[in-house]
Amino acid sequence: QVQLVESGGGLVQPGGSLRLSCASSGSIFRTIFSIGAMGWYRQAPGKQRELVASITSGGNTNYSDHVKGRFTISRDNAKSTVYLQMSSLTPEDTAVYYCNYRFGPSDYWGQGTRVTVSS
Repeated sequence: QVQLVESGGGLVQPGGSLRLSCASSGSIFRTIFSIGAMGWYRQAPGKQRELVASITSGGNTNYSDHVKGRFTISRDNAKSTVYLQMSSLTPEDTAVYYCNYRFGPSDYWGQGTRVTVSS
């Protein structure tokens, strides 16, 4: 069974930082984790889910203009985990953050972790 589990969300003040983690489980999935692309998406209330950042199997990264320079995506293939380091957070970053794995026809999502930026 493939499972992606996000963690690290919570309440943070504007200007603060958080690090999200997405760990994969399942012995079969761990063997293919390193060859897939990973992404972080977010969905704010009343809005569509949007891509925040992605990282390929080779480590190439891509960021949305909204987070470029503030967020950093990274992956640890040995731990089958992807991270999203978020800094200089603003209320506009408030959303549920989801991680995604994609390789060929395989497309898996985590259940999401909520990030609230508020004073």
